[in-house]
Amino acid sequence: MRKPEWLKIKLPEGENFRKVDTIVKTHGLHTICSSGRCPNMGECWGNGTATFMILGDICTRSCKFCNVKTGKPAPVNPEEPANLANSIHLMQLKHAVITSVDRDDLPDKGASFWAETVLKIRELNPDTTLETLIPDFDAIPELLDKLIAVKPEIISHNLETVRRLTPQVRSRAKYNTSLKVIRYLADNGINTKSGIMLGLGESEEEIFETMDDLLEAGCNILTIGQYLQPSHDHLDVNRYVTPEEFEHLKQVGLEKGFKFVESGPLVRSSYHAEKQI
Repeated sequence: MRKPEWLKIKLPEGENFRKVDTIVKTHGLHTICSSGRCPNMGECWGNGTATFMILGDICTRSCKFCNVKTGKPAPVNPEEPANLANSIHLMQLKHAVITSVDRDDLPDKGASFWAETVLKIRELNPDTTLETLIPDFDAIPELLDKLIAVKPEIISHNLETVRRLTPQVRSRAKYNTSLKVIRYLADNGINTKSGIMLGLGESEEEIFETMDDLLEAGCNILTIGQYLQPSHDHLDVNRYVTPEEFEHLKQVGLEKGFKFVESGPLVRSSYHAEKQI
């Protein structure tokens, strides 16, 4: 399928883009911007922001939509939290988004490392607000408590797609498990966020049902974007959703009760995240 006009993006350029690119490479950082082939990388890096990915760049899961490498991860780098905190300081970020690969190989699935990373960032960047886009940790309360204890301004966990398509799109994660994660976070006073992709074969009714499920679980912020096939080995695009449809879904989401909805063809989980704070 040919990409429509509204999905064309600008190539990365500018002084700020080069500055962020240099810092990321110099400190050996991983970003979901590059690993996930995010279409907004040029815009975000050009504005001096990036979404950082911790716990390495190899995921233990193999979701059919995701371009992040899968396999056996390398050992955790104990210097990564300090390196990331220092990089955020050098970039002078007011808001930072942290995500990670799934680390089902670790005894606590990386939850302690997550908490340590947030604390290191806070220590060196006390005025920087944080959003953490976390794996599901199999919805184990004791692991989620580690993130809750360090109190990031937003904890996000993506549902990714509607209930019916979840087994085709996600390798191990389950629809109800993700809802359980969001509900547990919300019940513990956390400002919660989730995101879904469109263009995988979902119906409008299923999208509305997903919105209702997220709201019932206590989700405050919703992002909706177009699925783009990273390679021929990934799921095919079923259709390209028009900008008008995305705008309609935004209005429906706000009317249903979300506090903030970011909806558009190029929207990704961390797109305009600083506005959602």
